[in-house]
Amino acid sequence: MSGSHHEPVFVQGEARYQDARRVNLVGAVVNIVLSVLKILAGWLGSSHALIADGIHSLSDLATDVVVLVAAKHGAKDADDEHPYGHGRIETLATVALGSVLILVAFGIGYDAIRRLFAPEQLLLPGMLALSAAVISVLVKEGLYHYTVIVARKLRSNLLRANAWHHRSDAISSIVVVVGVIGSMAGLGYLDAVASVVVAVMVAKIGWDLGWQSAHELIDRGLERDDVEVIRNKIMAVDGVRAMHDLRTRRMGGNAFVDVDVLVDPSITVSEGHRIGEEVLKRLNQDIDEVTDVTVHIDPEDDETDTPSGDAPMRGVMLERLRAHWREIAGAEKIESVALHYFGG
Repeated sequence: MSGSHHEPVFVQGEARYQDARRVNLVGAVVNIVLSVLKILAGWLGSSHALIADGIHSLSDLATDVVVLVAAKHGAKDADDEHPYGHGRIETLATVALGSVLILVAFGIGYDAIRRLFAPEQLLLPGMLALSAAVISVLVKEGLYHYTVIVARKLRSNLLRANAWHHRSDAISSIVVVVGVIGSMAGLGYLDAVASVVVAVMVAKIGWDLGWQSAHELIDRGLERDDVEVIRNKIMAVDGVRAMHDLRTRRMGGNAFVDVDVLVDPSITVSEGHRIGEEVLKRLNQDIDEVTDVTVHIDPEDDETDTPSGDAPMRGVMLERLRAHWREIAGAEKIESVALHYFGG
């Protein structure tokens, strides 16, 4: 038995894509303006760290494009070739985004370290560079909060990753502010040191995002606390005696659950089905990210009891029973036969 909640509480399909498109277009415009501002201010204001930060903003612009394309295709509904939807497109794009962040960090860090070992190449930034860095901090932090609000609404790890990309730019700009102030105070090497710190921070964010999404691609289960919540919800359903083989996985912003539920073996098929439907309903309604649940109803615990997979099917059983009933008066009036399989 499987099912999906037909009145989801989160945004899907075209509406989901439009929300993602809006936030990414805003981010793209902001990144274009900031990258030009920081690169020019870094060049005119003699700040290598600010130029590196401007390149970081350009990488934000590139990832905005990746996010936009992935969001468009990932928002498509399920079809014959993709019965579980296209959510993994977002997951794959998040891995790519994390990889881009790591590569950007490596480039920034390499150039900064090279300058540290060549003092004659160190730059001495001024007020122009400092002003541009402060503006960048304020704008990018605001863009982070805007993007993360939409990411939570859509339950999109891809948008959440892009939000952190914005925040990494804001944090790197704070480091640039410190480096510029230090250089203006006569510590010329601080600007290059600030660039290295920026690179390490960006690389850490890229690794975390990519690693988490890579786990999703190989169907890693939900976190232990989330699984425990699901387990408690299932056991609270009237008629559920026990459960086993609980499996979970993620796809984009959605969670999928498979579970075997033990019920009273004497109940009817329809009552067992009703219990399964209640499990679906509880998980779909109470846990937002759960959108698809597969429930297998067990009349006995097949982890401890002997499975009945080798027992004869109905046709063979009725044929054998009728052979024994021939000599019994009134046997021809039997209208229905209920079969129960227990313990093999």
